Amino acid sequence: MERFDAMRAIRQPIDIPLADMNERLTAGDGMTHASARAALDIVYIEGFTGQTVIGIDAPELHTTQPVRLDLAIGVPRLRACDTDRIADTVDYSAVRTALHTLLATHKVQLLEALAEQIAQLMIGTFGAHWVRVSLSKPAKFDDVAAVGVLIERERRRSDTRSIWGKCASLGEGLVPD
Repeated sequence: MERFDAMRAIRQPIDIPLADMNERLTAGDGMTHASARAALDIVYIEGFTGQTVIGIDAPELHTTQPVRLDLAIGVPRLRACDTDRIADTVDYSAVRTALHTLLATHKVQLLEALAEQIAQLMIGTFGAHWVRVSLSKPAKFDDVAAVGVLIERERRRSDTRSIWGKCASLGEGLVPD
């Protein structure tokens, strides 16, 4: 298994030829309109390490252990590209601080659940439209470099609807056919 590469990882969905994308959308293979739309700008953190209590084995339940995180946060065109202002982008310093806080306070046992919390934090707090989280325990076994999970999440379409889209749907489905 090769090392996580945030930049290569995000290119794959947008490298699909338009004709193939249209076929997939009409075939209903699970590809969403959101992933077929516009390309996203990616802010990433690679090689983040922290200490946390995580695991199901007795020794893991009370002692911190290292975890490694690679994170790619996709957002529509970043205004910072034009303004050169930190307020117009995902502040990776703030992301780093939030990650350290989460590692110190979460109450889950599985890497999968912690990866989900990280993904939802990026979507809910930092405005990610798409996120990829690679989370691993580098020191779990003596004969393995690392064990871990890799998840991707997208902001649900309902989370991105405008106020007008919400108003337009008021009363939807109330009139019988």
